This record gives sequence, C-alpha cells and structure tokens, in this order.
Amino acid sequence: MKLNLSKPICFFDLETTGVNVASDRIVEISILKVFPNGNKESYTWRVNPEMPIPKQSSDIHGITNEMVANEPTFKELANKVYQLIKDSDLGGFNSNRFDIPLLAEEMLRAEIDFDMKKALSVDVQTIFHKMEKRTLEAAYKFYCDKSLENAHSAEADTLATYEVLLAQLHRYEDLENDVNFLAEFSSHRDFADFAGFIGYNKDGVEVFNFGKHKGSLVEDVLDKEPGYFGWLLNADFPLYTKQVLTRVKLRKLNTKI
Repeated sequence: MKLNLSKPICFFDLETTGVNVASDRIVEISILKVFPNGNKESYTWRVNPEMPIPKQSSDIHGITNEMVANEPTFKELANKVYQLIKDSDLGGFNSNRFDIPLLAEEMLRAEIDFDMKKALSVDVQTIFHKMEKRTLEAAYKFYCDKSLENAHSAEADTLATYEVLLAQLHRYEDLENDVNFLAEFSSHRDFADFAGFIGYNKDGVEVFNFGKHKGSLVEDVLDKEPGYFGWLLNADFPLYTKQVLTRVKLRKLNTKI
C-alpha cells in the first residue's frame, strides 16, 4: 500500500534535551519525505542544542553532550529543514502535542516564520490511541509484527511511524487513505497556537483557553487591557503563542485605521 497524497508529507521525529516546548532544544531530527508518486527521501541530523543535555534525557535517547559538541546548531540547519518541509504536510507520533510545537519554537528562534496554515498534520499516535491505546513499540509490534530496534533513535522512530500508518490504513477500513481525513481524525482540538493557549470559539474567532480571561475574545482583551498584552509577551509562553497574539493585536489595529 502507498499513501494517497496530493502533495508531499514529511514524517519526522525529534530527540530533545527535555519535554518543555518553550525552553528545551533539539539534539537530533530525522525527516522522511514521502512524495505523491511514492518516492521517498530521508535525512537525519545531530544538533548542538547550545545547552547541556540532562542525564535523564541522554539515558532515553543515548545522545550525550560530547556527541553533539561539534555538530551544527539548529539555526545553522534551520533553512535546510524549512526548505524540505515547506511544501509538505507533516506526520509524526505525538507530533501535534510535542514535535510540531517544539520545531516551531526552534524555527522562530532561527528567525524563520514557521506557519502551519497551509499544512495538515497527521498524528499517528492519536490514531493509534483511538484504535488501540498503546506505545510506539507496541504499535510497531501490533501493526507490523516487528520489534522496534534502536527505539528513541529519531531515524528508527521516524521509519516505524511511517510503517505503522501504512499498516493502520490497511487494517482499518473506516480510515480513509487521504491526508485531509487523517489530519482531522488524528487532531485533538482546533487551536490557534500549537500549545493550546489560544483556541477558537464557534464562530472561528480566537479566544483565551487559560487564566482569568478563559473563553474571552483575544482581540477584546488585548484592546481593553494593553498591559496584559505586554505581560504575555514577557512571560514564559512559547514563541509561536506570542506570534499568534501579536498577529491578532495587529489585525485589530489595522481594522481601526
């Protein structure tokens, strides 16, 4: 079986210094680009995170500070990564909640305007959890009847994720071989930002999903409380969330001109 694609899709996996989307960094990235004609390209880079890798993280993925000391920083790799994925949809395992948000942060730090408006994202973990509720290793064994060697290696996890999705499509008749369907099926909720701080109301307008203004229109709050906008920009929120807030603020200002 091959994926029914109207444009390329990039399956990718990150190994990182930790699990904080706003502050942790990439130490390894692997991308498998699948084209509509079935052709594939695969790339893997080790990355100098410019910060120490905690031992508990190294114990999971096996990448140490010494192993990345002479590797390029993400900023040095960012344009290559962007050129590879900019025309593609994205696929991953827990990618909607972790890999895509963290990749967006790294892109923005590298001063590349990472925007998912024209891309769909297929989260294979969500499909798996809705169908079977297991881990990637179990998914690989369950769907592909293979043992996942080198688990938590970005390259091994990326290839396994791609193979699991193909097996899911073969196994479940109610899954459509269509990226639009798979992206919708594997999404949790529709957020304006990746981290889920900004959502949409029933009319498709941005609302706060947290704090004292939860449920309130973002543009109304920013208009009535200018100081709140300044606090948000200086607080420890992801860069992409701040970018969304700034976009809403500028849109409101433009309507007043």
